[in-house]
Amino acid sequence: MAEKGWTDFLTRRKSFIILAWVVLFIATLPLALNVTKHLTANGFSRPQSQAAWATNQVARLHPPPSPVPLLIEKLSLSRTVALAQREHISSTTLYRVAAGYILYVPARGTHLTQVGGFVRGIHEDHGQWQQVSQGTIGKQVSHDSAKTLALSGLMALPVLAVLLFFIYGSVAAILLPLIIAITGSELALAAISVIETHIQLSVFLTNITTFLALGVGIDYALFISNRFRSALFRGRPVNAAVAESMRYAGRSVLYSGIAVALAVAALLIGGDAYWRGLALGGSIAIVSVLLATHSLLPAIMSLMGRHIDWGSLKRVPNLGFWRKLSLWVTRRAWVAIIVGLAILAPLAIFGAQINMQTPANLAAMLPVNSAVREAVTKEQQLNGPGSITPLAVAIRLPSSLAKTGSWNRISLVTWKLGSLPDVKKVASPTTLLGLKAPQFAALVSHPQAFPVPLRTALSNFMTPSAKNLVVLYVTADTGPDNPATSNLVTRIDQNLPHWLPEGSKAAVGGQVPILRNFNLLTAHRLPLIIASALAVAFVVLAIATSSVVQAFLGVLFDALVALATAGLLVLVVQHGRLGFQAQPLDSSITPLIFVLLFGLSMDYEVILLHRIQEPLREGETIRRAVAHGVATTGSMITGAGMVMVVVFLSLLISPLQVMKTMAIGLSFAVLVDTWVVRSLLVPATISVLGRYAYWPWRLAEKASRDDVAPVLAQRRYQEED
Repeated sequence: MAEKGWTDFLTRRKSFIILAWVVLFIATLPLALNVTKHLTANGFSRPQSQAAWATNQVARLHPPPSPVPLLIEKLSLSRTVALAQREHISSTTLYRVAAGYILYVPARGTHLTQVGGFVRGIHEDHGQWQQVSQGTIGKQVSHDSAKTLALSGLMALPVLAVLLFFIYGSVAAILLPLIIAITGSELALAAISVIETHIQLSVFLTNITTFLALGVGIDYALFISNRFRSALFRGRPVNAAVAESMRYAGRSVLYSGIAVALAVAALLIGGDAYWRGLALGGSIAIVSVLLATHSLLPAIMSLMGRHIDWGSLKRVPNLGFWRKLSLWVTRRAWVAIIVGLAILAPLAIFGAQINMQTPANLAAMLPVNSAVREAVTKEQQLNGPGSITPLAVAIRLPSSLAKTGSWNRISLVTWKLGSLPDVKKVASPTTLLGLKAPQFAALVSHPQAFPVPLRTALSNFMTPSAKNLVVLYVTADTGPDNPATSNLVTRIDQNLPHWLPEGSKAAVGGQVPILRNFNLLTAHRLPLIIASALAVAFVVLAIATSSVVQAFLGVLFDALVALATAGLLVLVVQHGRLGFQAQPLDSSITPLIFVLLFGLSMDYEVILLHRIQEPLREGETIRRAVAHGVATTGSMITGAGMVMVVVFLSLLISPLQVMKTMAIGLSFAVLVDTWVVRSLLVPATISVLGRYAYWPWRLAEKASRDDVAPVLAQRRYQEED
């Protein structure tokens, strides 16, 4: 009754509701546009971890700028050599790395003034240059990811419009899902803009929020408005059609939306700002879309009324594909189950081989033919594989560095670090400045008594505000993503307490240990994240259908689709097929793929199971109810799935393999979920189980006439076939 009262209020006050949403949209737009103001571009570290502490200590240093490698384009090698020699830069520091690109790797002792003159010469000759460092590469990866999501959305919109037209058959109806998606995403970004001022969140959540709101908003609007149009077609009054659509499709959407929001919230288990941002951003996006679908959408439908069919073309003759498929599945249930399992099981076998790792060498995320990636490879060849990401060893002593004994200890630690296996070199003031321990102590206590170059050199390793903290830099013999480098980090962390006096604090910081910890933590918590998402699916399905059996089957089929999706990603990404470079799956997106899979599958599952339950309430047989459910929802579910696939496949325009991985993973998951699980496995298993399919749910003895009419009429109405 409360639901009916709310729907009646929306239809009676439709103009007020629409105006309120317009005002809300305009009022919150400034917040949404400034959503990135307080977001972090990192967020991969846990604030309480040792690696995060060490990395923060390094960030407190303010060393003088030093020359970094440059990637030069639009200049010939001979002209670049001439410009370099004019600044007394040796031509041996210049290397060809790709067609039209030249890499400059500064030699030791090169001054910034020389590089500044070199850069001015490049600019005057109309050449271009960019720095080659892990920091600039990270910014490029983030920029490319954001650009891909923005461009993919723009590219997907016209395709979605055409696809929605064929699903809806109406120009006017196309606007509904787009309005809901845009309104939901804007409201979600505005809410995040408020939340981010209180807790640290990752900047990546903005893209996921808009991306998820677009796909889910279109899906939900499709389910509800499709039921509204079918009710109008049967001659129901506009307000009655709105009430019916919200009572049935709206109820299903509410359950599925709760499932998606809670499934995405399971990413909070990830334990850092990155996962926290995705979890909150995704959940808020779903809640915002639900608010729009359960208030704005019914008001618009009530206002549009029968004009929702404006711009319709003559429908293609009904070939009854879904009716025929529904009859085949119910009559050949075991065959349908075998066909479905035969499609999923072979891929699921490979799912257990999944391997995740976010690379510490960020250039590995760029395309193989990228000039920046080739430049990093050349730099590693020249200076050693570990030169691009040195390990920062932060040491805080119990006594001041103004004491001789402290520097004796630093000298000992430097020697110990250099003697470890897989260490190429150690950058320490005790080996680079040529001073004795008493001189270092004097330099710290009376810096003005020493030449400026010595004070400047020392600022690379310590800051005047922390006179008991020093940072040493260890260059590994192996690359940042080599297991030997990870093992070296472990050995250093384990040995530092034995090398330092009691009361000291020391740890390894920097990109390698931060991402190493992120990879280990994500791999460790992935089973918990998946288990939480499955638990949410079980509970929501059990409540939505009043059936433990359907909840169990839903979780079972979701797990099977997840394993099959993992198997596909193993074969394509890890084994390097279909144009992918062979490498581990990225830890930063793999859990997201599975969580979105579990959440989105609830949309189609709840819609199908509710539609099957409608005739069951009238005493219809299981097989006829299943046939009715598949026939009346098949085109809608697969059409909604294709909408999501179009959104996901638009990510293939990205030059980054990580985005392409997300595209094929989510697209495959939605395709098999809609065409295999919902079209074959679910209806076939219900047909086989018979009266036990919805246990412990019991059919009502007698339903009211208002409940009966829509169901019986819907069985006669086959427009959705």
